[in-house]
Amino acid sequence: MLLSSEKKTVDMRGAYGDALVELGKTDARIVCVGGDTTDSLKTKKFGDKYPERMFNVGIAEANLVSIAAGLAIAGKVSFASTYAAFVPGRAVDQIRNTICYPRLSVKLVVSHGGLTVGPDGASHQQIEDIGTTRSMPNMRVILPADGVAVRHLVKEMVDTPGPFYMRLARPTTELIYADSTPADQFRVGRGNTLVEGSDATIIACGLMVAKALEASAALKRDGLSVGVVDMFTIKPIDTELVARCAKETGALVTAEEHNIIGGLGAAVSEAAGETYPVPIKRVGVRDVFGESCRDEEVDTLLEQHGLTATEIARSVIEARSRARR
Repeated sequence: MLLSSEKKTVDMRGAYGDALVELGKTDARIVCVGGDTTDSLKTKKFGDKYPERMFNVGIAEANLVSIAAGLAIAGKVSFASTYAAFVPGRAVDQIRNTICYPRLSVKLVVSHGGLTVGPDGASHQQIEDIGTTRSMPNMRVILPADGVAVRHLVKEMVDTPGPFYMRLARPTTELIYADSTPADQFRVGRGNTLVEGSDATIIACGLMVAKALEASAALKRDGLSVGVVDMFTIKPIDTELVARCAKETGALVTAEEHNIIGGLGAAVSEAAGETYPVPIKRVGVRDVFGESCRDEEVDTLLEQHGLTATEIARSVIEARSRARR
């Protein structure tokens, strides 16, 4: 049973910090590099436990990436963390040429992506980071749905050589997975089927997975059988799973807290187009910038941009209307 029976929220950033501390007990290769955001990213937990393996380089994101690369060259598994607006935002050249080109084991783990950054506004609401990192050769791109996924995927990153980009959510998120979910459910290049369906499939990532489950439940009450996939690995995309969902259900909807250009919707469309083309509807930010709002208004901001269970359900109906008969 993958789905949690508990109704509660969890902090992805806290799960990240806890995972690093736990893995650091037995793996001395792990080091952390921070960009003056160690409290926010919870990597301070690692620094407090292993101060000799924690390096805070200040507000200097290009240096953060380059120093992490240097540590990787020295045989370390480098975790470099800050906000998505700054990495990849201010360090694209360093990521491309210093990490991806030599295929170094640098794990970029960021938070504050998407519209849920709220008060920080459009300048910090990074909605193009997945498109940026996904287009870089050798980079793997991950968006976990909750803290359980984060815990297992951090271990997966340690065990898998090469560069990674993982985006965590700023707000607490709904618990999706049971604590007992085995680690082998979180492999690079895989997606998890959370709900089986026959009429359509919703493929979601990050905090939109919870909304996809809500939409599927609402459509079930209307007599539709709609599957839900947590596509936590955006690159490499699980092409086999995308093709199977397309073939078995005939229509796909993607849901992401990212620009519909370059993100999950683009990756799924590419995979389906080359394997089993079906109607696809993309739910995401419609190629516009976000805007500032108070923390208590974040749900309203998501609603304004169509990042809701209601919009996902409506998109399922639209995609099905164009499906093969």
